[in-house]
Amino acid sequence: MKMKKIVSMALVSVMALSLAACGSSGSSSNSGSSTEEATGDVVYLTIWSPSDEEAIENWWVEKLAEWNEANPGIQVSREAIDRSDSYAYENKITTAVTSNDLPDILFVDGPNVSYYAANGIIVPITDYFDEETLSDFADSTIAQCTYDEELYGIAATESSVALYYNIDYLTDCGVDVDYIESKTLEDPLTWSEWEEIAAQCTTDSYVGTHIIMDSGEGLPYALESLFVSNGTDFVSDDGSTADGYVNSASSVETVEFLASLIANGYANIDPITDEFLNGACATMLGGSWDVATLEESASFEWGVTYYPVSDTTGEAVSPCGDWSASVSKNCENVDAAGEFLQWLMNTDNVATYAAAIAKPASRTSAYENEAMADYAEGARALFVEQLQNSASPRPRTPSYSTFSSEFATAMTNVLSDAASTGTVDAEYIQEQLDNVASAFQEDYDTYYAE
Repeated sequence: MKMKKIVSMALVSVMALSLAACGSSGSSSNSGSSTEEATGDVVYLTIWSPSDEEAIENWWVEKLAEWNEANPGIQVSREAIDRSDSYAYENKITTAVTSNDLPDILFVDGPNVSYYAANGIIVPITDYFDEETLSDFADSTIAQCTYDEELYGIAATESSVALYYNIDYLTDCGVDVDYIESKTLEDPLTWSEWEEIAAQCTTDSYVGTHIIMDSGEGLPYALESLFVSNGTDFVSDDGSTADGYVNSASSVETVEFLASLIANGYANIDPITDEFLNGACATMLGGSWDVATLEESASFEWGVTYYPVSDTTGEAVSPCGDWSASVSKNCENVDAAGEFLQWLMNTDNVATYAAAIAKPASRTSAYENEAMADYAEGARALFVEQLQNSASPRPRTPSYSTFSSEFATAMTNVLSDAASTGTVDAEYIQEQLDNVASAFQEDYDTYYAE
């Protein structure tokens, strides 16, 4: 086995951007020590996770008080780290890895579970979740938290992406909204139909669609399912190579389609803030977290339909992933941490947490809880349907951070070229994707190949 990497600043930047892709934010914090202590028969555990909105911070306060009152032998505290527009959370992890001062329980973003597992920063928790329990979680949740056939994390919530549309504006443009609303997971809009709608709704004042979530992790997160639907994922199933995958002919074709949306002026290379919410675009590849924002603030009638599929395959695929609880290498009482995680991820806790953070729950049984009643129909139900039937996790590979940053750079280069020239350059796309594959391979072969 090759020498494995210490957490790097390259990973830090990718992880910071991936938080936005999963829709987390906030600025409050709870105090708590950063190491486990034992006094007599009492075990003290600490949790690190990014701070969030008031509703979820209040959830943590209530739940930890509930646990601590019922379990005097295992006392748990949490440090909620403010990372708004900064790398405070990721920098704290980097420092703690170097100084051997990690908390007992560490929340990490889904695609980075493999990195932490491969580098021994988190430990397996397979023994604490039986098959019956795991079968209640979405397949995508278990997949993103599994590395080398061991479970290294567990998540209460998931995320997804679908196509939002401005009903008022589409109607004004003569688009058949009833047709869009008739679409199903088995018969979603195709790329060509999506492009036709975007073309019909693009004017001097509006663009037809929005495809760029951010300039970092939002690009692979929101767009990977287009590649999978067209026949090829980013990397091999075993996570060891990207050559022949991200730079395959079908991948080039996928990028050509995306670049054409930019080159034709149907989408902006630099979208304005809240482009869809502000009524500046007709459709948007947007996250499941956008539902709550639109319900509260949109001044127009809107809808959401399933993630578009390749005309070639018609295969329904959708993004997924979210933050997962893991046990760190510095935890001195893994059994106590495992017992707490079993409780933290029970059906009722998952349901109330998902409701508080406004994301789909990872457990199927959570939807029977009254707290998740809003997910029984409408836009939220569509995201649950995608999660349970078409979700495709991002690559499980310890070299994901390298892939993500390289892919984001390549896509930014390609889309910027399309915007400036008004054309789609297939040779340039191939060159950029070849660079991604090469950078991935160098990282994997250097640190992880046998």
